[in-house]
Amino acid sequence: MLGMSLSAACGFRIFVPMLAMSIAAQSGHLTLASGFEWIGTPEAFVAFAVAAILEVGGYYIPWLDNLLDTIATPTAIVAGTIVTASAVGEVSPLVQWTLAVILGGGAAGVTQGMTDVLRIVSTSTTGGFANPLLSTMELGTAATLSGLAITVPALAGILVIGLLFFAIQKILKFMQKRRRASSPGPSAGL
Repeated sequence: MLGMSLSAACGFRIFVPMLAMSIAAQSGHLTLASGFEWIGTPEAFVAFAVAAILEVGGYYIPWLDNLLDTIATPTAIVAGTIVTASAVGEVSPLVQWTLAVILGGGAAGVTQGMTDVLRIVSTSTTGGFANPLLSTMELGTAATLSGLAITVPALAGILVIGLLFFAIQKILKFMQKRRRASSPGPSAGL
């Protein structure tokens, strides 16, 4: 539950959950899997903090937020995979990476996909004026979900499962609307 929840948070902001993991590992509240101890180093903390500040700030710049979304999806999937792999206990590498790719990458990809859809809708309906509000909600969700994942993983896991079902539903509905809007209507005169 811990890894999947932190990975879902990566879909809202890539570096906020990684920063939370670094803080938790340094303070002794999170044990990282073998090979991922580097996440809990002071150097990683500084790197994640700087990256999180740049990422958060970038989403408040109207044209940059949409540009960031184009690179955020694959990056969130990779980050989600790493986050889950680092949170999986003592299991074989096959199990560790299978769980990491499916649960971690999948959770991050779905939540990032939902934020992409929300930003597209926000940009097209408000001309981008609501995007800073959306960015604030995404940041709040990433921070809250990261904190819950570390302190109350079972609760975070339940919330993430509900969120993933909601996100998948919204993404599918958005795709259906786009498909209907782009498909040609019945031909007149035939």
